[in-house]
Amino acid sequence: MKYNAVKRAIFCRRINRFLGEVLLGDEKITVHIKNTGRCRELLVEGASVYLSKASLGNRKTAFDLIAVIKRKEDGSDLLINMDSQAPNAVVASFLPQSGIFSESAVYKREVNFGKSRFDFYVEDRGRKAFLEVKGVTLEEDGCALFPDAPTQRGAKHLKELADAVKIGYEAYVLFLIQMKGCTWFTPNHKTDPVFCEALREAVRGGVQALAFDCRVLPDEMIPEQPIPIRLDSDLIPFGSERQ
Repeated sequence: MKYNAVKRAIFCRRINRFLGEVLLGDEKITVHIKNTGRCRELLVEGASVYLSKASLGNRKTAFDLIAVIKRKEDGSDLLINMDSQAPNAVVASFLPQSGIFSESAVYKREVNFGKSRFDFYVEDRGRKAFLEVKGVTLEEDGCALFPDAPTQRGAKHLKELADAVKIGYEAYVLFLIQMKGCTWFTPNHKTDPVFCEALREAVRGGVQALAFDCRVLPDEMIPEQPIPIRLDSDLIPFGSERQ
């Protein structure tokens, strides 16, 4: 996934869920923040951020905030894509070569099931599957975590994925880690124990959990490597639950 006309700026403050103030050159401007999550560890005053020129000319903000450089405790820098709209588009391009399904698989976007709308419906040589994507921007000590704020919607998705398995579908939840360098992924029990338990129950019910990291550049995000998932003491390596 490529962005247009990317510029580097300095983050000043978050105005609300959707807007932030940055220093671009010598000018303070208001930008659209493409992530309504808390992102408290990312959007700190003085952080370097990347902006993409908005494609619509009649907007009040000329730029979208799409990525941030996180300064870690060891002094190293970590570039994180924080565009919450990017994971679905990135996964759509990635799925045909991901190895999850065959090259002949057919994909449909935004398909209803029960009271949920899943990101992908897949038909593949007799297999029928739903796949839900969750973008991950939270990192602690080399571990990727989701969510960064409580999400009732996320827990509902997991329950309905498990319901789909009960009537014969395959079901997947794919955590797209919007950064490089994480050793594993784990649900964020401290922030949302309800989602964590829903994920454990879904996996026990046959939902297949996957995680992939991404190579992140200021103007691009590319899925790369499968990352093991830790559910409590259980480690789920890529492919261990696939049929």
